Amino acid sequence: MKNVFPATLFVVLAVSTMAVGAPTQGAADSADHTSPSYDMKPQSLLDLETMQKKFVDLANAFPADKLTWRPTPDSRSFAEVLLHVSGERYQILALMGAQPPAGFDGKTFEKSTTDQSKIVEELNKSWEFAKKAINGMTNADFSKPLPKLGPDANAGDVIYILVADAHEHLGQSVAYARENGVVPPWTVAAKKAAEQKKADTQKE
Repeated sequence: MKNVFPATLFVVLAVSTMAVGAPTQGAADSADHTSPSYDMKPQSLLDLETMQKKFVDLANAFPADKLTWRPTPDSRSFAEVLLHVSGERYQILALMGAQPPAGFDGKTFEKSTTDQSKIVEELNKSWEFAKKAINGMTNADFSKPLPKLGPDANAGDVIYILVADAHEHLGQSVAYARENGVVPPWTVAAKKAAEQKKADTQKE
């Protein structure tokens, strides 16, 4: 898990490079010339906001005394995973020029605290940073070339990496939670349990 970001970046940019390579004659003849209908800016913000809420819900639902739990000695703890998510928002968006907050140190950030409220605070702060950075982009900015990342890389690739990375770590966080008997709060089972608890309380 510790080398997820470089690997993700390599795969995404490699696929991007292949996708924009010179087409064969047959492919050119059948190329799709319709205008794209997918607007990456609002869709990425919507997706990232949904995941942000789930990260915070899991952080609050996880027992405070188990935040240092890790599946194996060489894996990140639950607290470290959530701080890793926060830190990568700064680091990934820095690839397209967004400046991380003063004093941010990616080498030490994910081990900076095990306090539940502070972890949630960092998730919220980094989400506001990401939201501001993406909202500040024009549609044209998404196709802005970033040759330092690859011959065909652009700022849109960076946003794609951010979304893909968040999905990966959300899945990881859900697995951590279930291993510790925590049902994700947004699931049907959790909602039913909450409704039953509320009903039982009202009967008392």
